[in-house]
Amino acid sequence: MFDTLLIANRGEIACRVIRTARKLGIRTVAVFSEADADAQHVRLADEAHCIGGPRPQDSYLRGDAILDVAKKTGAQAIHPGYGFLSENADFADAVQAAGLVFVGPSGASMRKMGSKAGAKDLMAAAGVPVVPGYTGEDQSPEHLQREADRIGYPLMIKAAHGGGGKGMRIVRESDEFAAHLESCQREARNAFGRDRVLLERYIEHPRHIEIQVFADHHGNALHLGERECSAQRRYQKVLEESPSPFLTPELRAAMGAAAVQAARAIDYANAGTVEFIVAPSGEFFFMEINTRLQVEHPVTELVTGLDLVEWQLRIAAGEKLPLTQQDVTQRGHAIEVRLYAEDPEAGFLPGSGTLKTLRLPPPSPHVRIDAGVVEGDTVTIFYDPMIAKLIVWDEDRPRALARLREALAACEIHGPKSNVAFLERLVRHPAVVEARIDTGYLDRHLDEFLAPATAEPSALLGAACACLLAQESAASTAAAASPDPTSPWALADGWRLGHAGARRLQLLHGERKIELRAHGHGGEYRIALDGHTHALAGARWQDGVLSLRIDGAMHRFRAEVAGGLVQVHDGRARLTLRIDAGDRDGGGGEAAGDHRIRAPMPGRVVLVQAQAGQAVKAGEVVLVLEAMKMELALKAPRDGVLAELRAAAGDFVEADAVLAVLEE
Repeated sequence: MFDTLLIANRGEIACRVIRTARKLGIRTVAVFSEADADAQHVRLADEAHCIGGPRPQDSYLRGDAILDVAKKTGAQAIHPGYGFLSENADFADAVQAAGLVFVGPSGASMRKMGSKAGAKDLMAAAGVPVVPGYTGEDQSPEHLQREADRIGYPLMIKAAHGGGGKGMRIVRESDEFAAHLESCQREARNAFGRDRVLLERYIEHPRHIEIQVFADHHGNALHLGERECSAQRRYQKVLEESPSPFLTPELRAAMGAAAVQAARAIDYANAGTVEFIVAPSGEFFFMEINTRLQVEHPVTELVTGLDLVEWQLRIAAGEKLPLTQQDVTQRGHAIEVRLYAEDPEAGFLPGSGTLKTLRLPPPSPHVRIDAGVVEGDTVTIFYDPMIAKLIVWDEDRPRALARLREALAACEIHGPKSNVAFLERLVRHPAVVEARIDTGYLDRHLDEFLAPATAEPSALLGAACACLLAQESAASTAAAASPDPTSPWALADGWRLGHAGARRLQLLHGERKIELRAHGHGGEYRIALDGHTHALAGARWQDGVLSLRIDGAMHRFRAEVAGGLVQVHDGRARLTLRIDAGDRDGGGGEAAGDHRIRAPMPGRVVLVQAQAGQAVKAGEVVLVLEAMKMELALKAPRDGVLAELRAAAGDFVEADAVLAVLEE
């Protein structure tokens, strides 16, 4: 086994590898960018070195800098994690050439899978089922159009190099093909440096099921069962689980055997994932092999009881697989979701900023947290905005879903917006509960998973009660610190001569302003809401739990008031409201800015589709911004003429920068 291991990654996967290395008595070396100087993986490692600027190409993608640190620190092996250089065959070869061990497959095996086109041809030759399509060298638009028409529609265009949902487009009609091809190739060039594509028949309502495989350097190979990843949005996985509720024992055995066959076909060694697309009929087709550890590997660990990172390290050190196929067993059901700094109500726009509050459920035999940040850390604009992975386990799927709901309800994230409420709606949705979700369901029915336009009256009244109690507590604390702590003027109880006066409370639910009038104090209130008066009584707020009677019925909420927000959770759903202190936009309103196109976040302009003096229609794309691993189309807010264009392709722009101006 190795004495010293360098981890060529960041965030939660770097922290995850460090935990296993420490368990095995291996010293760890971390690398970091200037943006990650205070990151958790830097603090957890035994030693850490800066390798460059905040952009990935200036740091985590610099194989030469990583190798220099490895040599300087005496590392014997390099674990690449996932993303960055994990599937870079040239880097794997360079590690080996430097006399070090790459914890993963060989560069030769990676190259066989590095091109989706070549991979499909190789798998077809090995007898692994593949989707009909075109993988040829002729990439002229005219030839690709002819091949697309031959294959038929619907059809998928896929970048031949890369992954992560980048460079993929669905085409449903022939006359849409050229525009989708151009968009796909541009995204592929930006993400992977190469724009070759392949075409394949698009399977309607498919499942995405992947098989975890392992192979050693002694000719042994096996699989550790499947993970279903059918809950996806724009090809990005949202929920992963094991075992798949869709597979029969016969189909599970057939797919496992095909996955091992695929691994043997490329002389594979170490951890890999064979991804299949599965039709409603049960037909399955090879998609690709991810030649690395997967983000969702913890669900396999929880149902098998195995440490996959330990297996990776032992195989890299030359050991044989510790089990045979018949020794592999699974127990129970595991589910993983990913907590992101993003705003689902704004098109899942990635966020950044300081995590002012980050409270996650405590780890237990039923709950696992894999995180790369803690409260007070910053989610930067330069990398994937993942906050943590939340993984649960229980004896069966219904109980695992119940565990997940409970764990999500315990999450509190303030600072950048998060997708917690979206995930809570996801795991209660009938398509997930009944295990009938397919890879396109979320995109087809996204409105079913977003926050409703109206809030439950009981939740609104609970939020109002929490605000009133918080006001009274703050006033009492201030009064106690004043020169005259007994003065009635210091109290915020609304008391007037002979009665308790009304207090006006304004809350914002999205763009909706909610006005309430409250009489009373100390947990006993009459609140007017939407023309109805409600009686609130017996309110008690202890250890973050608010209990009260609303019109005679007892209700219980988790409640928090902080940073201008009030949040309540009734055990099924959370409601977050802004406490409105008045007109915040200076009276200008939204109309004042409808002649400007602004950058919604920091990023790089990758395409400008208009020029100054050009007439544009409302909704027409003017610029395309690349930020946090995604492309954002910036559109004209109304019909008009572009008076100014203040950015060019390649420019890096700050959040809220004005990029284009329409004539007044």
